[in-house]
Amino acid sequence: MRGVFRRVGWWGLGLMLACSARAGTLPPPTPTMPPPLAVGTPARAPAAAPTPSPPPPSPTPAEAAPFPPDVNPLTGLKVPDPSALNRRPLAIKISNYPPVVRPQSGVDRADLVFEHYAEGGATRFTAVFLGQDAEPVGSVRSARLIDLEISAMYQAILAYSGASEGVKARIRASDIFRWALSPDFGLGAPAFWRIPREGLSLEHTLFTSTRRLWEEAARRGLNDRPRLQGMRFAEAPPAGGRPVSTLVIPYRVEPVTWRYDAASGRWRRWTAGQPHRDALTGRQLSAANVVVVYAHHQTTDILEDRLGNYSIEIQIWGSGPAQIFRDGQGFDGQWRRPRREAMLTFYDSQGHPIPLKPGNTWFEVVPLEMAIEAR
Repeated sequence: MRGVFRRVGWWGLGLMLACSARAGTLPPPTPTMPPPLAVGTPARAPAAAPTPSPPPPSPTPAEAAPFPPDVNPLTGLKVPDPSALNRRPLAIKISNYPPVVRPQSGVDRADLVFEHYAEGGATRFTAVFLGQDAEPVGSVRSARLIDLEISAMYQAILAYSGASEGVKARIRASDIFRWALSPDFGLGAPAFWRIPREGLSLEHTLFTSTRRLWEEAARRGLNDRPRLQGMRFAEAPPAGGRPVSTLVIPYRVEPVTWRYDAASGRWRRWTAGQPHRDALTGRQLSAANVVVVYAHHQTTDILEDRLGNYSIEIQIWGSGPAQIFRDGQGFDGQWRRPRREAMLTFYDSQGHPIPLKPGNTWFEVVPLEMAIEAR
């Protein structure tokens, strides 16, 4: 059965929150509706995007209940050793292009993975670790502007291999600078090291590990447990979903496909038509939840490379449309992030929370105008 979904965006609230959260920076998204989710058609911007009328008022959501001390607040799963949660999350920047960098190491053990455009149509990952360790992790690559937001959301240590001068200056001037661990700011071995491989250029050979990063954070007095609250999980899916077995994200350089495996209850990932595996485990990457986060992408004046590509400010603050895919179903909704330290949370058109399935989540961050396939 094919289901066609429509994105829901509460733009009045989104714009107000975006303005209050980022006064004095780039402008908030233009209040337009993206095209409907396409089935079997290529992504394209609409010829004319209508401005929606404001939605009816929705109830203010109740604060999420605190998690028990042995439950990972990023996955909703109990951990065998609760002391593993007495540390600060790690947000590690991982390459996804060119294809020679795959399979990457350690992605399979991340609690959350953000995939986003870097520049030139290729994507890059920020993998967030808390409940599990991985060694090595990588290859580690340079940070982007979105990492200032991801690190703030999860109060996470940001580990990366460097940044353009403009992004480096933004990190240095930000509130997350104290959590930045990078060769950019004098951090080298043993937290980072190189694993040469024939046919792999130098920039793709830098690796790290969760253990070494947490040890370095402890040495600097940074590895305390933050208060992480806001994500919601439920074993049973909410009502109102539509059947979806295949999800295609048409990133320009390499589209991504997720296919639902009913036997395991998980989504399995393909990149450029091939199963996407992890080098440490050999397993195909999979997720309990795949969440498509639609956000305004603003090109900045920060030059990223010698090819003339400029850095993109992906505005994941305030609110915007989202689709949540879990248990072979898709749900239209809205993401919200009303405060800098708030994690992404998800709501339906009536303002009721949309819970995630307990387990790991992949966030596919895409431009507002992108049309994805769900069938």
